Amino acid sequence: MNFLYTSQKKCGFWLIIFCLFTGPVFLPAQTTASEIEALLQTPAVTYDQAARFVLEASDVLATPDPSEAFRFAAGKRWLPTNATPGSPARLDGLALLFVRSFDIKGGLFYTLTKSPHFAYRDLVYKGVIQGRTDPHMNVSGDMLLFITNRVLTVVNEKADLAAERERQRLVVQEETRVAAVRQAAEWEDLAGEINSRLEARGVSDTYAKTTNVGVVIVISDIQYMPDPAELPESEKMKLQEIARILRDIPDKKIMVAGHTSLAGTETDRRKITLDRAQSIASYLVSLKAMDEADITSVGYGDEWPIADNAVAEGRAANQRIEISILENQE
Repeated sequence: MNFLYTSQKKCGFWLIIFCLFTGPVFLPAQTTASEIEALLQTPAVTYDQAARFVLEASDVLATPDPSEAFRFAAGKRWLPTNATPGSPARLDGLALLFVRSFDIKGGLFYTLTKSPHFAYRDLVYKGVIQGRTDPHMNVSGDMLLFITNRVLTVVNEKADLAAERERQRLVVQEETRVAAVRQAAEWEDLAGEINSRLEARGVSDTYAKTTNVGVVIVISDIQYMPDPAELPESEKMKLQEIARILRDIPDKKIMVAGHTSLAGTETDRRKITLDRAQSIASYLVSLKAMDEADITSVGYGDEWPIADNAVAEGRAANQRIEISILENQE
């Protein structure tokens, strides 16, 4: 990077020239025009000068004292071990200072070694250090300004990208929340409509409720014939009314779940609840409430009680069928 200038020109002229070479300029807020002019005329900045400028640019330390900045950076091991305050800053040593003070994520070799050489290689790879350069070369003032501007540009672009990703995440989160609220309201409306129809038809021990997966029609204290999978006429009448309701709900899948109280062994309870669920599913299919491919059955035994099995009313509540109305995602 070659800058053509003379010390007789005003600083404003050099700022214009600097902008033409570097594009958008991001410099430390407290940096003065005279300091920029002085840097542009410095053939080789020292480590203490570089530390003062870079630490302020990274918002790590704002101090007018280069010696204080050097001590801070050296104490953090952000400078080469052989660096001294008045010695010329080498490009690889400056690269280490930039990577550490701006917390730039480095590659594998830098991560393992934290060495100036691999800090330099990483900044070249990221396009911060541009052109044909030597890691051992002394850094001029205009090069310090150029690299600072490039680092700040990259950092700001990264921050803007992170902010945009966060904005998109929040948009998706809000859209998901709104959709969930809308879905819950639709389920509440459907459950209310089903309950109104059940009440109007005088269907007892049967009600609809909403859950986190959809609307569930609960048939409590369901009665069976001696064959545990055979339904009495009273239960068939309930299912006929439910079938009429289900036929009016488009794009749905149904899961029929059987539940019971504590009677019998665990294996027996699971088998009998599955047999009952399958018999009800088959009956709903026969009533053309559902296609067979859109209905499933499961037996939970006594795994999910909703009342106390120690009392008759609790056992009656737990012996139930739940018909879950699910959205067809196909």
